[in-house]
This record gives sequence, C-alpha cells and structure tokens, in this order.
Amino acid sequence: MEAKIKKLNKVLKGVVVSDKMDKTVVVEVTRFVEHKKYGKRIKKTKNYKAHDAENAKKIGDVVEIEEVRPISKDKHFKVIS
Repeated sequence: MEAKIKKLNKVLKGVVVSDKMDKTVVVEVTRFVEHKKYGKRIKKTKNYKAHDAENAKKIGDVVEIEEVRPISKDKHFKVIS
C-alpha cells in the first residue's frame, strides 16, 4: 500500500502595501540572504499579489499568504490570516 503524500504549499509572511484592487492585496515579503563572498546579510524584498475574497486586509496589516493554483496572470497566492 502506498500512502498518499500531500504536497505542502509555500507559506510566506509579509506586510500589506496596497489594497486598491478589488479582492486583491499586494504583500511585501522581506527575507535576509547571506552574500556568498563577504558573508554580510542582505535584506531582499519582493511583492506578491494575493487573493483577499472579503477585502478585509488594509495597508500595514501583517498577513500570511499561501501558494495556490493560478487565480489570474499575476495572482498565485491567497491570504490565510
């Protein structure tokens, strides 16, 4: 018997930077990476569009987003908290 293994979706934490679209928020996710040669930690940020069905999240809210199937051309995440 083979057990079915559920694929874990990527979960990211970030801050809402825009809520001007309908049912969509832009979430800025910050991470730190170490420079290969010099070892200094560098801050990198990336913006993700996420689906917010209730339009509940506002600018400045800290949210978690989860990767889902593509909802639109740019939107591949949904807000989970």
